[in-house]
Amino acid sequence: MKVKVIALSIMFGVALLFTFSACAPAMPEEMQPAPVSSDDLVPPVRGFYKGEVIYFIHTEASDAQVADMLTKMMGPKVLFVPALAQVPESVLTNVYVFTNGIKGDGPFGFQADIFDSVPGDEGYSPLRSVRLTSWKEGAAPSELRSIDEINETVSRGELSVQPRGAVVNMPVLTWPGGQR
Repeated sequence: MKVKVIALSIMFGVALLFTFSACAPAMPEEMQPAPVSSDDLVPPVRGFYKGEVIYFIHTEASDAQVADMLTKMMGPKVLFVPALAQVPESVLTNVYVFTNGIKGDGPFGFQADIFDSVPGDEGYSPLRSVRLTSWKEGAAPSELRSIDEINETVSRGELSVQPRGAVVNMPVLTWPGGQR
């Protein structure tokens, strides 16, 4: 008898739940999420970290020219957010962007960017200080894949690294041993 009462109580509760949810007002149209197509989504970009392939996105930039370049490179729109330039240096991590050398997927049409940190690293931040990385005249460009390789090539006098002054929000999506 007790089992029947409990079962009937549960069934009655479920029936009430369905009844109330069916009577609940619909979400106002202005609060409905907009439909999203795959063309609207920010596509992942290939880069390198410690010799391994990573994928990331860029969503905002502190420099209008950089935002425009990244929008043209990948689409959809990379937002111009001047306030990112005010972020303290201690909060930024670096991305090395090649201005010449081996042809590739980078924003200048050369090799993929190199990152100095990924999620899980101490001090990781998606906010990146852009370091313009250029092969010097007479050097034989090759694809670099890590900060160590950049440092070795700089020490041989074959590569120069200059701060661009731009900050770009570049969250890493996949990295060696992890993903979002």
